[in-house]
Amino acid sequence: MDRVNSMRRALQENDWRKDPFLRALCSALLQCRTVDEVASFLRDVATLYEMEALSTRLEAARLITKRIPYREIVERTGLSTATITRVAQFLKNGEGYKNVLKVSTHHHAHSPVGRGRHGSSRLVAGR
Repeated sequence: MDRVNSMRRALQENDWRKDPFLRALCSALLQCRTVDEVASFLRDVATLYEMEALSTRLEAARLITKRIPYREIVERTGLSTATITRVAQFLKNGEGYKNVLKVSTHHHAHSPVGRGRHGSSRLVAGR
């Protein structure tokens, strides 16, 4: 199927990792060297609403890992309990939040956001 000349099919749960457009997006994110570069890239490819939705879900995941009650997470983030429950399910069964929050919970808030393969800083705020 020629993707350029056909309608784009929706990502499917069983093969979403293989989607070439998604893989290109992931590769583009990996090319960013700083938090500011990631933010600029996200601003170019996403709406403010989409960026808010993604960042708020990440905050909810962080709060869930701190065992903050769902009602308090609702108050802090404005997310619905249904969305918080979905975030919690991905925290339990998925890989993404775990991989990202593992970094956040082991480093001081002002330290680099991520670590490279050999422990070197990958994304540093304001650089």
